[in-house]
Amino acid sequence: MAEDRPKKKTSPVVWVVLGLLMLSLGGFGIGSFGGSLSSVAEVGDRDVTVEEYARALQSEQARLSQQTGQPLTLAQMQAFGLDQQIMEQLLAREALAYEAARMGVSVNDAEVARRIRATPAFGGIAGGFDREGYAFALQSAGLNERQYEAQVRDEAAVELLQTAVVGGVAAPATRADRLTEWLAETRDATLATVTVAELPAGPSAPSAEELQVFYDGNLAAFETPERREITYAWITPDLLVDEVEVDEAAIRALYDERIAEFSQPARVLAERLAFADAAAAEAARAAIEAGETDFETLVEERGLSLDDVDQGELAEADLDAEIAAALFALDEPGVVGPLTTDLGPALFRVNALLDATETPYDDVRDDLAAGFAEDAARRRIDAARDAIDDLLAGGATLEELVAETDLQLGSLFWDEGVSEGIAGYDAFRATAADVSEGDFPDLEALSDGGLFALRLDRITAAATPPLDEIRAEVEAAWQADTLRRRLFERAEAIAAEAPETLPGAPETLTDLARDAPLEGVPPTLLDRLFAAEAGDVFAVEGDDRQAYVVRLDAVNAADLSTGEPAALREVVDRQQRQEVASDLFEMYGRAVQAEAGFSVDAQAVQAVQSSLLGQ
Repeated sequence: MAEDRPKKKTSPVVWVVLGLLMLSLGGFGIGSFGGSLSSVAEVGDRDVTVEEYARALQSEQARLSQQTGQPLTLAQMQAFGLDQQIMEQLLAREALAYEAARMGVSVNDAEVARRIRATPAFGGIAGGFDREGYAFALQSAGLNERQYEAQVRDEAAVELLQTAVVGGVAAPATRADRLTEWLAETRDATLATVTVAELPAGPSAPSAEELQVFYDGNLAAFETPERREITYAWITPDLLVDEVEVDEAAIRALYDERIAEFSQPARVLAERLAFADAAAAEAARAAIEAGETDFETLVEERGLSLDDVDQGELAEADLDAEIAAALFALDEPGVVGPLTTDLGPALFRVNALLDATETPYDDVRDDLAAGFAEDAARRRIDAARDAIDDLLAGGATLEELVAETDLQLGSLFWDEGVSEGIAGYDAFRATAADVSEGDFPDLEALSDGGLFALRLDRITAAATPPLDEIRAEVEAAWQADTLRRRLFERAEAIAAEAPETLPGAPETLTDLARDAPLEGVPPTLLDRLFAAEAGDVFAVEGDDRQAYVVRLDAVNAADLSTGEPAALREVVDRQQRQEVASDLFEMYGRAVQAEAGFSVDAQAVQAVQSSLLGQ
């Protein structure tokens, strides 16, 4: 899709977006794998190249690392079998592309160009297609334009093939009805609370023998956890910030440097939906004005989400003159267009009009000063890190470290339940859990820019104290357990009698759904209620203050022809159609793959993985 255009300056924002695109394309500097190695698998007459396999591995590695917030190694992916899943996906993709080509299913250059232009990551700051950014992103991802455009063409052909295979797929209506009826069914019930006041008099304290039996049967409940006596030296920006001198001229300079945050022009929050031609855009606008559709529906019909069309905050300077004039002419949110953009005719929906703002220096001076002091404290800590490391490497104790640096000394008895002070940092807790007696302190970083080192002085093993030492605690636990049991037994007795009038001041509950929020009652109550039949009376265990007696008064069938049940029926039917279509297309893909024939070069796969492991 080569075309010549005058080069234009690309906004820094574009490079940020393109950086994300490079991540999604797996652009991690994939190099040559050497020798005659060119493919890792074949499907029919199509190859899965080593570059495609490497990009897929690294792209999935990056995606999972970003999703979990933890770096994921290729070795871990292999342990989870993710490398095999990726190979299966690549084989399935090539099989479907092979079948589409065999059947003559394809799209023309214009459709390929349209899809590329509609890719948000290739758009410039004003929303238009950025030709220079497009080429740069592909180059950084290890692709050329011919390869990427062939990939886009294959994906479009497979989409057409998928539409032909699963078009018109329907799920059994009876199944959707039954499932919706089950989901939308509600219950009416009467709930009575059995309290301590309704119990006959009982023992207020256990005998010595009863207490001993209870203690022996619940030793784990009274066990104290392993405790670690730890000495630590630490420093954080908060601990150091009061020692930092704040220069007024520097604060004023910081305000001037960040003036864009405090003085902003008028802006709009807008979304943009491009169309293939002016006629389609005009028809869409007319349908909106006639009330036949809305902007969100048009977006969904294109297979997009609102995030895909979101343009964020836009100032007049960010936009072409014609678009800016139209958007900023609005007095209230609304739809504008069609307007001419680099992607073609487009409708813009303005969701908010933001006035120009200006925040005086005096209003933000204290916040700027606090931030300046924190940054200065972080820099001071960072500058001292090498010297602190050298002291530790030279054998300095924590006490000596504190005497010669800004670090402060502390100690605590730590277990997994302690999270105050320095124990509130994940890094400290992880180090405290792993350290062994005799380990030499290492300097570690805290999440806020601070530093710490610790020493394990002593470990007190987990143990259950003798009964005599915790008698009061054991007796309180016995009383709570006894009351809980007696309350439930009383509730069971009332339920067995099945009285027409429940005790106390029973509460009437109507139209309870399966996911109804019932505060203050055990979660098992709803499960029991929806497993019961009308007229059933049953007891539900509570705590040492109350138990429950429940009577199911009515089972309310859902009317699937109207209201929320009807809407739920549509959702269930749509989901089932999607599941059936997905299963059907998956089986079709497997059949195509088997018919085309495929092979995997295990040696080539190993070479690619070994190369990536070595990077």
